[in-house]
Amino acid sequence: MASSTLTPPPAAARARRTGSARPGRRGIARWAVPLAPAVLLLIMFVAGPIVWSVWAAFTNAALTGAAAANTEFVGFENFQNLLADPAVWNATVLTLIFLFGSAIVGQNLLGLALALLMQRRNRVTRAFVSTVVVGAWVLPETVTAFTWAAFLGREGSLNTALAALGLPPQNWMYAAPIFAVILANIWKGTAFSMMVYSAALQEVPPDLKESARVDGASGVQTLRHVTLPLIRRSILTNLILITLQTLQVFTLIYIMTGGGPGTRSETLPVLMYEQAFDFGHLGYGTAIALVLLAVAGLVSAVYVRALRAEGSV
Repeated sequence: MASSTLTPPPAAARARRTGSARPGRRGIARWAVPLAPAVLLLIMFVAGPIVWSVWAAFTNAALTGAAAANTEFVGFENFQNLLADPAVWNATVLTLIFLFGSAIVGQNLLGLALALLMQRRNRVTRAFVSTVVVGAWVLPETVTAFTWAAFLGREGSLNTALAALGLPPQNWMYAAPIFAVILANIWKGTAFSMMVYSAALQEVPPDLKESARVDGASGVQTLRHVTLPLIRRSILTNLILITLQTLQVFTLIYIMTGGGPGTRSETLPVLMYEQAFDFGHLGYGTAIALVLLAVAGLVSAVYVRALRAEGSV
């Protein structure tokens, strides 16, 4: 009698096991089913193109011709050709010049300067400056490119102003094409750095700056020894973001100069497009894209390493 009371029948045991398993399967389905469309879209439009690009870089894929019909695996041939191609080395140097002048120096320093200048200004001044600077940032790159091409053109606004001052006009798009696209990108992208630094400066305790002034520190000394050390993490974060943004700039350069005259403003994104779509060499173009990805990864790794070191202090 006691044994029959303590030992459940086999049917009841199976029912308990079945009942305990169903909630687990229901729990998995509860989060897996809603996520399935998003995962499918990521595979189709993010992971798929990345995998295809990596594969194409090791093939002779082309838009037209025999290679388009019968794509073959060529191993590291595209990358060997990259190392021997003067156009790739020229584009790499111009990309680094564009990155340094446009992002690291231009947008970063100008954004910090604007954030500092607006700190003690009245609300009307801050609103006006923010509207102008952010307005340039939200403009499409196509509009920015045409605006600056008109401003720097032979009969553009800049030459008109120089003529009014009695100075000879210059063909800026021909004389200094990389400088022209750097200026245009600084004008467009500075707002992002300004907003990052404006938020960071709000977190600097006013008491510390006031104490520095009481001790006789000048404005520059207060900025150097008090303000900048306190916003170092924001500086590094901003540099990472604007570096990645600047390395991707294509439309602005392509519309303003087309990479020319010659190859004097042909950065890696422009060269990649030219090889892949103008010449039809998809395999070679995607190999250049991987080189650009490597450049972005190396630069970002330096920033991330500095950011980690800053966090461990």
